[in-house]
Amino acid sequence: MLIIGSHVGFNKNDQLLGSLKEALSYGANTFMFYTGAPQNTVRGKIEDGLTLQAMEIMKDKGIDYSKVIVHAPYIINLANGDVDKFSFSVRFLREEVDRCAMLGIKWMVLHPGSHVGLGVDSGIDNIIRGLNEVLEDSPVTILLETMAGKGTEIGRNFDEVKRIIDGVENKERIGVCLDTCHLHDAGYDVSKFGELLDEFDEKIGLSRIKCIHVNDSKNECGSHKDRHENIGFGNIGFDNLINIIYNKRLEDIPKILETPYVSEKPPYKEEIEMIRNKKFDEDLKKKISSLE
Repeated sequence: MLIIGSHVGFNKNDQLLGSLKEALSYGANTFMFYTGAPQNTVRGKIEDGLTLQAMEIMKDKGIDYSKVIVHAPYIINLANGDVDKFSFSVRFLREEVDRCAMLGIKWMVLHPGSHVGLGVDSGIDNIIRGLNEVLEDSPVTILLETMAGKGTEIGRNFDEVKRIIDGVENKERIGVCLDTCHLHDAGYDVSKFGELLDEFDEKIGLSRIKCIHVNDSKNECGSHKDRHENIGFGNIGFDNLINIIYNKRLEDIPKILETPYVSEKPPYKEEIEMIRNKKFDEDLKKKISSLE
């Protein structure tokens, strides 16, 4: 069964229940959210009543809660060796893991981090050190996201991701989130996705993949820019993305759309329908723009 959804909101009033309702409005059967704004540390108290209501609705709708994803805040950067900034990142990531545990979420996607001039080796060492502190007794699995390689980002290739995983002590709590736009922008030819998976399997192991971010790209392959595009409207293309989404080796993995809004409107309902039909609609953006 296709497990597909998108990024949705999470506000202090409705919390998980609001996130679920938004996902259902898109025709999704999974979703991803931040537990608060990704750019700051402001967080509200998790309301168990709202969480339980959402869980009951998911059970009734046949949604597998174990496939729902949380994304860690952008302001966490474990690769930064500055003592204060590193300590902040470790502390805040721990707090986010605790919030996931309170919500009953199993998976948290994390950008590995940027070395900010320290060099890849030092950045990877810092990431490993931070993850080992956070994952020592964590009930949540952290999924390292494959990155486009913008600036000093770490995780731009499978070798860097492998080095991090190899250094993590609690290997039961570490996995990977593939991002199609990031892979393309990092220089991987996703039109040869079978070969890409073979390489990943040899270096890391397919069992580590627990989430896939499905995005087209505004950029040429290898640009290292990280600019998402709507499904089928970018340089990856609809057919290539469909081949990834429906790849048999990734059948039970949740696919999450992070595509840009169209005329300030979420495109996810229309994109999910297009993906389910396996037929590209070149008028999709026009239709979304005309919606009231």
